[in-house]
Amino acid sequence: MNTTFQPLPVKERTFLPKEFTVTNWETLKPYYDELTEREIKSSSELATWLGNISELEAVISEDACWRQIKMTCDTTNKEIEEAFTFFCMEIEPKIKPYTFALNKKLLACPFVNELDPNMYFPYLRGVENAAQLYREENVTLQADLNLLAQQYGVISGAMSVEIDGKEYTLQQAAKFLQNPERDLRQSVFTKVAGRRLVDKDKLNELFDKLLSIRHQVARNAGFDNYRDYKFRELGRFDYTVEDCFDFHNAVKEHIVPLHAMLARNRQQRLGLDVMRPWDGDAEPKGTQPLHPFTSGKELAEKTVETFSRLSPFFSSCLTTMQGMERLDLESRKGKAPGGYNCPLAETGVPFIFMNAAGTMGDVITMMHEGGHAIHSFLSHPLPLTAFKEYPMEIAELASMSMELFSMEHWDVFFKDQTELHRAQLEEMERIISVLPWIATIDKFQHWLYTNPGHSVQQREEQWLAILDEFATGITDWSGFDEYRRNLWQKQLHLFEVPFYYIEYGIAQLGAIAMWRQYRGNKQQALQNYQNALSLGYTKTLKELYATAGIRFDFSPAYIKELSDFVTPILKEMGVK
Repeated sequence: MNTTFQPLPVKERTFLPKEFTVTNWETLKPYYDELTEREIKSSSELATWLGNISELEAVISEDACWRQIKMTCDTTNKEIEEAFTFFCMEIEPKIKPYTFALNKKLLACPFVNELDPNMYFPYLRGVENAAQLYREENVTLQADLNLLAQQYGVISGAMSVEIDGKEYTLQQAAKFLQNPERDLRQSVFTKVAGRRLVDKDKLNELFDKLLSIRHQVARNAGFDNYRDYKFRELGRFDYTVEDCFDFHNAVKEHIVPLHAMLARNRQQRLGLDVMRPWDGDAEPKGTQPLHPFTSGKELAEKTVETFSRLSPFFSSCLTTMQGMERLDLESRKGKAPGGYNCPLAETGVPFIFMNAAGTMGDVITMMHEGGHAIHSFLSHPLPLTAFKEYPMEIAELASMSMELFSMEHWDVFFKDQTELHRAQLEEMERIISVLPWIATIDKFQHWLYTNPGHSVQQREEQWLAILDEFATGITDWSGFDEYRRNLWQKQLHLFEVPFYYIEYGIAQLGAIAMWRQYRGNKQQALQNYQNALSLGYTKTLKELYATAGIRFDFSPAYIKELSDFVTPILKEMGVK
């Protein structure tokens, strides 16, 4: 098996000194001044100027990413937090006015029309959009929002529970919810719910601050509400608010019944008259929870092997990341929750962060983040940093498709066929169950930001109404009403990256379409996948999906078509 990978060639700097590092604004300012003042007298000089901007952006981006990576790896280290805060408050706000000036300079340049529209169209569209949205008074507010959003990780990262005399993070405790012993599951669920409620008011207070500032940002930019502002800021040029509502309705009509079918199937397997919140991930007595690995090192090694069966290139990317120590996989106290792949713009080799605790969910997360990593490697050769800043609808297609592509090779983790079958069914359950949750979170966000100034009580009531709309009605939540009213607080996207969530739903549908393509012709599907990801954001979303061999479509008719594809597969897996 060939898992070697030639280190990515780091593009030689031509604008910044080779030894330059980001320390403070004073050292960066001369380069921004030079770019702002430089006279551009030809199309070749425009290309050089854009290349210089790209180089500067890559260096700054990689520095900022490392500050955030280090802080999420250790939320208790004040020095690391101060370095991140310094960037947010003392460097980034000073960059934004220059970015605005450079964007205006580009749009006014007489040679801009000579740039190849086949590659530059999405970029120039984004530059024009950013220039239209920019408001000087929002610079400080955005810095405040960045700092406030990080507090969610600090609050959540400090949450832990004691089980059998041992302390566990909430991510680590989640594995007990797969245990066949129902009393243990109930005990753990109750402890986790209780621990989350301890910080309920603190998180509501934080969220109210975020809502208020976000609304002010929108008003400053001339929008009635933050929802409409954020759609523009996210560059959602290929779909509308109404399309999102169609997605919500289609999920309710075509996916919730599949979710209910899976929930009833688990209820039958467990032999329960009534399903409770701690039963959703459990297996019957006598069936041990899946235990695919015991350490982060083993998870990484088995992922490399799994990827190698799809493509030697895929596995070599992860091998490179291992060699450069760009994997932090295991959960520990003081580490921020969640998981991510962070592209690093100058070196091109990304960083994967997660909170592995030995569960099947961790395997899925690793496949997911591994797909993001492949995307980072494939798009890195593109000439401009901006070309690699692709929207989440294609980024998540990369990660979610990798989950499904890799599924047939999970015998690397499970030698026993029965366990392999369970793992594959668990993935299907997760895919189906996440779509109603995505619709719930997205519809909730639409309400949150089109109803500014609402009270905590109104928020809770609206949350419950939307949650019930996409629920199967099979699980009995009695005794946990307060926890259920605040269940939205566990979704970090609401705090840290508002409106970034329906992208998962759009991409999940796309991933199912990619899987359908893969089951018909594996090599063609993998080639289409790589072709699309290699384009970064040099094409529109519809063009990127077409290159991948699928449609950018989340209409009710298309969701029904994909639901009809999945239904017989579930039945083959024994779901009735």
